[in-house]
Amino acid sequence: MTNINLERRAEIGREKRARTKAQLIAAARALCSRRPWESVTVDEVVNEAGVAKGTFYTHFDDLNQLAGAVADELIQSFDELLQPIRLSISDPVLRIAFGCDAFIEKALEDRLWASLAARMARSYPAVGQVAQKHLSEDLRQLLEQSPQAELSLELALEVSVGIVSQVMAAIGDGRLKDPDPTEVVRCILTAIGIGKRDAASICARLAGLRRARSDRRPVNDKALNKPTAPLRQANVERS
Repeated sequence: MTNINLERRAEIGREKRARTKAQLIAAARALCSRRPWESVTVDEVVNEAGVAKGTFYTHFDDLNQLAGAVADELIQSFDELLQPIRLSISDPVLRIAFGCDAFIEKALEDRLWASLAARMARSYPAVGQVAQKHLSEDLRQLLEQSPQAELSLELALEVSVGIVSQVMAAIGDGRLKDPDPTEVVRCILTAIGIGKRDAASICARLAGLRRARSDRRPVNDKALNKPTAPLRQANVERS
């Protein structure tokens, strides 16, 4: 009986520590969603979490370590947002459109998340690197299929990430109330050289991907994976 009580006591202690740590991370998320992380202090975090200052140092060495925990949660949310549907899409243009659309849709569903993600991506580079890695892979494949396209991978990446980041920040700050995610995606596609007709076709196919993401199911519809025409010189000139 004594052993059982001791085990249960230890379990209760672990559960309490986990809850307190989660409170601190939630407090950091809330603060960072309202202003730049660099201006946040330990005192503000513990006040927001409702715990003693000494408790903070039981779980984290400093604010950088806490920021890392917030970043890890965000990175996990990015993967959950994109996978496994992204891997089910064979067309790189549709993958690019799906990824951008997923972030904008998520931002509209959760404006605090949008603000947090935009701010943390600026303050904590590891956050943005995960999403950029996937996007870079898709852009590289697209450009390899269109060697004549007058667009570098670096510029295409900066343009795509820049538009998504700015729109997410504007949604989080309340500057954009209800932007149409399809219009955002269309802007990104045309900015990286996709012709208007192909961009419209890709945006029309996003409806099926949204349903798949909502239902958390893989993409099996062959029509969704119909390849987009490679970039042409005319596309790059946006004819």
